[in-house]
Amino acid sequence: MRKTKVERQRLLKEKIEQTPFITDEHLAKTFQVSIQTIRLDRMELAIPELRERIKYVATNQWNETVKALSLDEVIGEIIDLELDKRAISILDITSDLVFSRNKIARGHHLFAQANSLAVAVINDELALTAKSEVKFRRQVIEGERVIAKAAVEGKDEKSRTIVAVHSYVDNEKVFSGVFYMYQSNENKGEKNK
Repeated sequence: MRKTKVERQRLLKEKIEQTPFITDEHLAKTFQVSIQTIRLDRMELAIPELRERIKYVATNQWNETVKALSLDEVIGEIIDLELDKRAISILDITSDLVFSRNKIARGHHLFAQANSLAVAVINDELALTAKSEVKFRRQVIEGERVIAKAAVEGKDEKSRTIVAVHSYVDNEKVFSGVFYMYQSNENKGEKNK
């Protein structure tokens, strides 16, 4: 049974608050209405389009600077960063990231997003991946949006920083990895320099 406009808009607002990076296309499927209906609902509720929501989050929540690499070397777009603690990035799976025959994302792109996020979260001019343990949990296909979340978990016995990265599509885990990061001696252990 279709929901009333008022009920749909209430649920739409809740859904966007819970998942701010959800696309209009996905919302249309979820609510079984056209993309145009979703856009009109957003306009009535004064909810900006996805690109503007991403810019807002990036501008208002990300107040630190990546030190170990330049932003154009990060795979995906960093939308949140707290050095030596956590980071979040998004990667839209476009046609150039998939196998042409089956539209499945090439695994090295998911790995690269996670690895570059693990490097970016380190508060040091030099951060290199010494070792990684990864697991691909399901195929990612063209048109999906991958949200990677990195968290610094501490140090190992060799004083390497341990960073756990989990990647999701619509709250379903599609990739997980643990990265053991080497960093230069001059900043080891220093926080938020």
